[in-house]
Amino acid sequence: MTDTEGTQLLETLELTEYERTALDQLLRLGRTTAPNLAEASGIPKARVYGVLESLGDEGFIEIIPGRPKEYQPKPPAEILERAKANRRQAYEAYCREVDSVSEAFLEHYRPLYETATSEVSPTEELFHVVDVGEPSLRETREIYRDTDTELDITTKSFEYLADVEATLRETVDRGVDVSILFVHPSHLTEENSRIQAEIVDHIDAEFPEVSYRFSEQRLPWRGTLADPSLDYETGTAILLVEETDVPLHMRQAAVTDNESFVAGMSRYFDLIWEHDSTELSDR
Repeated sequence: MTDTEGTQLLETLELTEYERTALDQLLRLGRTTAPNLAEASGIPKARVYGVLESLGDEGFIEIIPGRPKEYQPKPPAEILERAKANRRQAYEAYCREVDSVSEAFLEHYRPLYETATSEVSPTEELFHVVDVGEPSLRETREIYRDTDTELDITTKSFEYLADVEATLRETVDRGVDVSILFVHPSHLTEENSRIQAEIVDHIDAEFPEVSYRFSEQRLPWRGTLADPSLDYETGTAILLVEETDVPLHMRQAAVTDNESFVAGMSRYFDLIWEHDSTELSDR
């Protein structure tokens, strides 16, 4: 690995360029003085002391008193743990700051929001869209958490199970009725069929309460329906249409809480489940 590649790894720690260079060199040199480090790294002598003090404040190096002072890098694993602890402390401080203004914020904005949304706007959008990836996974987990009674999942092979499994476990443990409609493996590539088989085996082992079937036909959309109601009283969904000519990272998913739309999609799900799917007992 080159020096440049080493300092690029340190970018994850959100250090300045001089800090990355200094830490990289300290990890190579071990315990040393500021002048030695400046000479080895090319950091100006006028800057190197401030850079080292900053690394010490972050807990990535140990500053050893003496004439002259010496600087010892922490072990790499300890540096990574300290980086996470620093981020955690910063996040907790931010949460405390938000909490300190929450009462005033809600007192000021809640009445304004409730007044503005007391009547449904005639131009209210049916959907809002999110990018496929972590944004869509975040919406999916949120839907799982908010589900009260029923969760219907339509998927090719449920390859994203690992990303939502903890939340799905919480949902199942709350007594929510979960059904998964897979695409029949005959419509999948060999690789996707293998992934699907592994996921199904995992569901059998870890989620025996969950029901699943396999659609005999290709499915034009994938996603999740939560608490559908034919009385149009409840319902939330996230949907991704099949676009084989669009790379996955460029796709978007549609999120809706329009109860009548979710009821219609639920009816489609039920029809496929009851009349055009199989248990695939010969897996």
